[in-house]
Amino acid sequence: MPLRDALAWSARRCRDPVVTLTARATVAATISYVIAVHVSSESAPLTAPLTALLVVQVTLYSTLTTGIRRVNSVVVGVLIAVGFSVLVGLTWWSLGLIILAALVIGQFVRVDEFVNEVAISAMLVLGVSQLTVQAWDRVLETLIGAGVGLLLNVLFAPPVWVGSAGASIEDLARRMRHLLLCCGEELGSPTPVERAAARLHEARRLDQDVAEVDTALRRAEDSLRLNPRVREGLLSRVVLRTGLDTLEICVVVLRVLARSLTDLAKRRGAGEPLFDRDVAVAMEELFAHLGGALVSFAVLVTTQVSSNAEEAEARLATELAAARASREKVADMLLDRVRQHPGAWQLHGSLLAEVDRILDELALEHRSDRLMEELDEAARAQQERFAVLARLRLLARGEHVRRRRRGRGAQTPAGETRTGPPPVPSARADRPGRAPGDRRRPAHDRSRPG
Repeated sequence: MPLRDALAWSARRCRDPVVTLTARATVAATISYVIAVHVSSESAPLTAPLTALLVVQVTLYSTLTTGIRRVNSVVVGVLIAVGFSVLVGLTWWSLGLIILAALVIGQFVRVDEFVNEVAISAMLVLGVSQLTVQAWDRVLETLIGAGVGLLLNVLFAPPVWVGSAGASIEDLARRMRHLLLCCGEELGSPTPVERAAARLHEARRLDQDVAEVDTALRRAEDSLRLNPRVREGLLSRVVLRTGLDTLEICVVVLRVLARSLTDLAKRRGAGEPLFDRDVAVAMEELFAHLGGALVSFAVLVTTQVSSNAEEAEARLATELAAARASREKVADMLLDRVRQHPGAWQLHGSLLAEVDRILDELALEHRSDRLMEELDEAARAQQERFAVLARLRLLARGEHVRRRRRGRGAQTPAGETRTGPPPVPSARADRPGRAPGDRRRPAHDRSRPG
């Protein structure tokens, strides 16, 4: 293997999620153990590396959320064990009771996959003789493992997995295009029912591919959150997510299209083709344009540079226009065949309807509207979160101001504490040259006798 190819292969392997997670988890667990040996009183503080192994993820956001849930589960388990140790000792019925209580409480403290960790922490702490020391050592080791795992991902930020998610989306679109091309090639030749059913099963297997792409996209979305190297993370997440949703709908329609072709093969004879030669050629051209539009759409979704995005958008518009023209041509041909043989008009109409659904989902105006809706929804959700924080800030500021006012008004000028409210000064008492009981008449009334 040449040196350049070896370096390229090594670079690709280093960006693989499995390799990245393995290396980071190993380093974090080793560092956690070294720190825990010098800090914890236990001879073998294995809780720290265990926590690091569970906490470290391929993204910073996942590491942070996992670390919080892990620490929360351990602390709750320790508190349950301390509470039970005050009341009862370690017996068979107390052990069952503490496990039941830990599992029930773990469902309410939102630790997700670490529900069993609440019960494990409670059992381990309850079964030792020096309860207080063991409890706090376990909490300390958990904090060390979680802190090291989080700090490692902060100092050495994990890669952004948008590229791998984009490659998965494009690969899904190419598999859909391959299925359309295979179906188009078999339209003009005798197609056994078994072969058509095999295409239907291939279309159904695309659902598994969608699930795998969804997993890669979730990893990419997490890598964009809390990442200082990403400026427009929300836009990238929305673009990729809406693109996958569109392809998922097209997968469902493609499965229905394959089912229509299978039903048509059952209706035809064993040696009879699905369509006449001219109709088969036109439909094969239509399926080719549909496949090209799917791939162009995936490229448009995953393109990051604006110039490349414009080129991909122009290519998609061209493929959609060609597909619509082919669709009109096929519709005219099928209409003539239906007039001659009206028995299969339902299947012919369903094929055209499914083609129309795919074209409608891939339309540029439909995608623009969907992007605007998702961005507006995200903006409203963000405004609601900020509004809640602003209200809490105003409440805290108002409470602080009220306390300061009460503190200033509670002192008399002589320094003595006044129990009642401060006196309200009289406006007449501040006027000079007037006795307290003196009431002067108005100027226009002084000439009258008293």
